[in-house]
Amino acid sequence: MRLKLFLWYLTIATITMVFVGCSDYNKVLKSTDMEYKYQRAVEYYTKGECFKALPLLEELIGLTRGTQRAEDVYYYFGKSQYCVKDYYLANYYFKTFSKTFSNSARAEECQFMAAYCSYMVSPNYTLDQSDTKLSIDEFQLFLDKFPNSALRDSANNMVETLNYKLELKDTDIARQYVKTMKYKAAVSALKDLLKNYPATKFKEEVLYLIIFSNFEYASGSVENKKLERFRATNESYITFASAFPESRWLKEAESYYVRSSKQIEKLTLIASKSTE
Repeated sequence: MRLKLFLWYLTIATITMVFVGCSDYNKVLKSTDMEYKYQRAVEYYTKGECFKALPLLEELIGLTRGTQRAEDVYYYFGKSQYCVKDYYLANYYFKTFSKTFSNSARAEECQFMAAYCSYMVSPNYTLDQSDTKLSIDEFQLFLDKFPNSALRDSANNMVETLNYKLELKDTDIARQYVKTMKYKAAVSALKDLLKNYPATKFKEEVLYLIIFSNFEYASGSVENKKLERFRATNESYITFASAFPESRWLKEAESYYVRSSKQIEKLTLIASKSTE
């Protein structure tokens, strides 16, 4: 009986609190006092009730434009968008803040947060990487504008993470070219990988795949192109063997080198006879 009575009181108390809370919020929404609305919006934001803060701040953006309060309103509007995890809108408002209030003490934070919002929506490396590239560009803009920022190391660490995601994406594309026997495209993509990511941890594999792709591309070429392409195979083998003399792929690479060398010898002989 006592438990039932306690639960009844608890239910009534909860309903009352919700009713009072809703009633109080409606009063804030209907208020014509801009400063009061701003103070309550900040209070809601501070308490983590960002969905309540957003309508108030959105209204105040128009009402406070050109006033001293405009900067504060815009700042908390961006922060509230971030709070509700709407990273695209948060990115937009943080960027707009840093441009509109470029002399503000908050401009540095907002420039960083704009880039960080793009970082938060950067997808798995297997998907389109437009947001990843955008985030890198925005972090670079932040670093250019605030080279001595206390957030510099955080920005650089996130750029490193984002670049690795792009590296994985490009590596996956190159592997797919090899797998689908598009060897010309594979060689080009693999070489671009080494150019764009000179410190890649996949360098050994990439150099081996260049040998393999060069050999297969040469083997399937028309006769008058084979010689130069088998020579490219041997050149890629020398680069690989010099860089990784103890590679697990060395024996396979050597076999392509030997077979390619035989083809070069044969094609050179044919070419010399044709000129006699």
